[in-house]
This record gives sequence, structure tokens and C-alpha cells, in this order.
Amino acid sequence: MITPINHASLMIEGGGKIIQVDPTSAGNYEGLPHADIILITDIHGDHMDPKALPKVQKEGTVILAPEAVAKTVTSATVIGNGETKMAGNWKIEAVPMYNLKRGPSEGKLFHDKGRGNGYVLTYGGKRIYISGDTEGIPEMKALKNIEVAFVCMNLPYTMPPVEAAEAVRAFHPKVVYPYHYRGSDTKEFEAALAGSGVQVKLLDWYYK
Repeated sequence: MITPINHASLMIEGGGKIIQVDPTSAGNYEGLPHADIILITDIHGDHMDPKALPKVQKEGTVILAPEAVAKTVTSATVIGNGETKMAGNWKIEAVPMYNLKRGPSEGKLFHDKGRGNGYVLTYGGKRIYISGDTEGIPEMKALKNIEVAFVCMNLPYTMPPVEAAEAVRAFHPKVVYPYHYRGSDTKEFEAALAGSGVQVKLLDWYYK
């Protein structure tokens, strides 16, 4: 089961586990179960929010995050690109997320390769992809056998909807949810995937 929280944040329920991705103070966690697993993708404030963690943690909650995040969230277990950890029956693989060309100034990128993590979660043979902040990088396009994908799209930090759709066509998940899309036209993304065989599901990450 998927619950959108806010912008980059979501909750996944399955296999007797609650997984929170990039918990944020902007989200409403009232009435939601506490997390068994917390995944943090990057150091930016819409992904790493130490003040939000007590809202979703319980005793024994496992936090997985890249090394750059663990410098601030010191209770996190470090997982880097290409590494895999098990959390109960969930297999969690950290995959690259980065910019190819977009950055704050010439020669700088918003997200450097290796600093942050996307994640591929596997449970019961089903694979779920969470992109994190990225452009349509080769590692995304090379993904295989993804059941459900959460793919970012917002300028200037990641990529526009049509570019995101092009990447999704390449790895062809069964279902894709646009997320991290503030200010972007998700209908444009949906239209760009028409006829691809990929089911686009639109949920509201920006409730009033």
C-alpha cells in the first residue's frame, strides 16, 4: 500500500513492515503507524529533516542513508550506491541518483554522483524503485523488472516531465507514480507515456 505524504515523502506498507521515505516536517503523520524502516535519499532539506524523525520512529526503527546524510543523522546505517541491506524480508538496494547537466552555476551540479541514493526495494519478488533527485541517468534507464516506480520531476533541480517519461519508457515499470513534482505538469508526463504500456498513477503529494 502506498501513502503519499508530501513532495519527496511517502509511506510503503507491505510484508508486515512500514517503510517511510524521506520523512518531512511538512508532512502529516497523525494516525499513521510508526516506521520499521526509514530511507533517506539525500542531504537537502526536503529529504533529510532530522526534526521529522521522532514523528515516525519507534524503538528498533532502522534508518538507512548515504554517508553524507549519516554525518547529520548519526543514528543512520550507511548504505552507498551499489550496496544492499536486508530489513526483515525486504531487500533494500541503494542505486545512483544524480544530475547529468543541471546545477546552480557553470560546472556545478545540484546532485553529485555518489552523494545520494535512489532505492530499489524487493519483497516477495516485486521490485519497487524510488528515484530520489535525479535526471534520466543511464543507471535508471538500465533498471530491470520494476513493478512500481516513483519518479521525480521538477525544474531546475531534477528534470521536466517529458524527460522523465523518456527515462521511464527505457526501463518500463508496470506502474509509475510521479512524485517530487512541485510546479510540474503531471498530465504532460502521463501524455508522454501514452501507448507505452506503462500505467501512470497520479496521487496528490501537495494536499492543502
